[in-house]
Amino acid sequence: MPLTAIALNCSLKKSSGEASSTDAMIAVLKEHLAEQDVELAETIRIADYNVPPGVTSDEGEGDDWPGIRAKILSHDILVFGGPIWMGQIGSVAKRVLERMDAFTSETDVQGRMPSFGKVAIAAIVGNEDGAHWSSAQLFQSLNDTGWTIPAGAACYWVGEAMGSTDFKELAETPDAVTETAQMCAINAAHLAKLLAGDTYPGTKS
Repeated sequence: MPLTAIALNCSLKKSSGEASSTDAMIAVLKEHLAEQDVELAETIRIADYNVPPGVTSDEGEGDDWPGIRAKILSHDILVFGGPIWMGQIGSVAKRVLERMDAFTSETDVQGRMPSFGKVAIAAIVGNEDGAHWSSAQLFQSLNDTGWTIPAGAACYWVGEAMGSTDFKELAETPDAVTETAQMCAINAAHLAKLLAGDTYPGTKS
């Protein structure tokens, strides 16, 4: 079966018609995933939805997370996108990770979390240092909640410290970002194909 991907844009801002640097980085990865015959089917802007704080998969009336959760788990690859704020991944991304914490108690009869056999990569943007720290935060949390992280899983760009240029404003994608995105997509697709054919066995009979 063809592989598919879904992206989360964890910008702090709702959609407003204004271009998003996180969307721009997701678009770079989408192009290179397509080269690996992986369709990025949808990007979900988390700030457009009501995702209240919590650590369960359903926080009650008005919670949009259950529907988002179902969409995420219906794909092979998750592109987790978000901006750097104050040197770390933004609060919207952290809220998504906290909601995924519910996976740890939602295991199947083999002890596997709902995200078992699925691959996650990062798309990070910012005007300051913090890309490595942000990816470290993301990957630890995603690994804890059952996602598989391929080699070279973070594609990022950071501008000059205290500068005013955003990734979305660049005339062209820097070569280093293009090369990193290509390798990230190749590794993610390769790993997802392997897991689709022979997934984790789990520990329980």
